[in-house]
Amino acid sequence: MGNDMYSVEQVAELLGLHVRTVRGYIRAGRLPAVRIGKQYRIARADLDALTGRPAPAAPPALEVSSIAQVDGVDRATADRLATLVLAAANTHPDPARPLRVQTVHDEEHHRMKIVILGDAAATADLLHLLDAVLRGEDGLLAGPVRDA
Repeated sequence: MGNDMYSVEQVAELLGLHVRTVRGYIRAGRLPAVRIGKQYRIARADLDALTGRPAPAAPPALEVSSIAQVDGVDRATADRLATLVLAAANTHPDPARPLRVQTVHDEEHHRMKIVILGDAAATADLLHLLDAVLRGEDGLLAGPVRDA
């Protein structure tokens, strides 16, 4: 049972039922299914719910919060950094676990804070990107980036 979706015929075979019985379950609403063209597809979770099998436990979710402080930043640089960080966060590959990012610029002290909430690996990737942009040869700033 490695597939995530099953045909009516596959469900009938797995459960030892006739195909008409499975279609009857679908019509009666006992077994949720999605119609694709002329065929139904049944999700594994719906099949497991019908048979009473427990759904596999989801791995524990790890969420981290990070605050990066960048000193010596004028308004224009802060705007460019904010755009870069927000664009990187919005291209995160897992829409079910998005990164949330906020930026704040203190014009009086020429300081910017970037707050990142989300998946540990994606947060680390975003911090590596920020570090590379700021410290690289063509970096926006020559000064250090430090975690607050």
